[in-house]
Amino acid sequence: VIKNTDLSAEITLQPVRRYGVDAAVLYSDIVVPAHAVSFGIDVAPGTGPVAEKPFRSESDLTRLRELQPEDVSYVSDTVDLLVRELQIPLLAFAGAPFTVASYLIEGRPSRTYQNTKLLMRANTALWHSLMERLTQHAVTFISTQISHGAEAFQLFDSWAGSLSRADYDTYVRPHSAQVFSQLRERHPNVPGIHFGIGCDHLLESMNTVGNAVIGLDWRTPIRTARTRLGSDTVVQGNLDPALVLAGRDIAIAGADDVLADNDSHPGHIFNLGHGVQPDTDPDILHEIVKHVHERTTRS
Repeated sequence: VIKNTDLSAEITLQPVRRYGVDAAVLYSDIVVPAHAVSFGIDVAPGTGPVAEKPFRSESDLTRLRELQPEDVSYVSDTVDLLVRELQIPLLAFAGAPFTVASYLIEGRPSRTYQNTKLLMRANTALWHSLMERLTQHAVTFISTQISHGAEAFQLFDSWAGSLSRADYDTYVRPHSAQVFSQLRERHPNVPGIHFGIGCDHLLESMNTVGNAVIGLDWRTPIRTARTRLGSDTVVQGNLDPALVLAGRDIAIAGADDVLADNDSHPGHIFNLGHGVQPDTDPDILHEIVKHVHERTTRS
């Protein structure tokens, strides 16, 4: 679907038309760059990213060559189409080096990340070589989208919360920092968003990665994040997606709690604290967007 420009653009546009959101997020996937360089990974229905031959040794690095913009021309074509169509900003999208690495190494979604942590400790030199390559992928992938008209970007480190802060600081943070640093050099006026799940214990470390908006899941109150990171911290989040499944009244009450937690701070992008659950009622999402727009316009 991602390789089909018209279809990918249509999927990106549907929530914009249906809900009237304030920005569009490119329809994509975090393993697109690795797939584009023919590493051997795809998305299996009902499972997620699956690699038949996982990354385990030095020889696997040759299967993961550097990404070139022409490798993802179908993505830049989609961005071109969207920029012509949209009246709101388009956000670029990429997976952070650690989260992409976990899929390549484990070969599929994991709860323990045991092979990833083993490689990290048992062959540290190879680990950093892999992370450097995935940093190049993320920078090239995002930069290509920005060069074609995306106005901001989001880096998803979805599974960074599985790490201790010491391991994150040693094995992950320097590479994520390189993504933001290199993108600032190439596109100095383009803002970035940094997001992970279950990362409350990593907030201070993630905040030092770059001058980025901090995406919060539903576990960390916005006030708490600003107390720890600074009162001027810009945040994205963080309505619990489960509340959207509980009906309109509970969902709206949850949205009000998020707005109260933010306390009219101008540096807030209202969003869910992670993704939309597949069995979510789309009408409830519409009600939430409408309600938040009404509340924030009044304030």
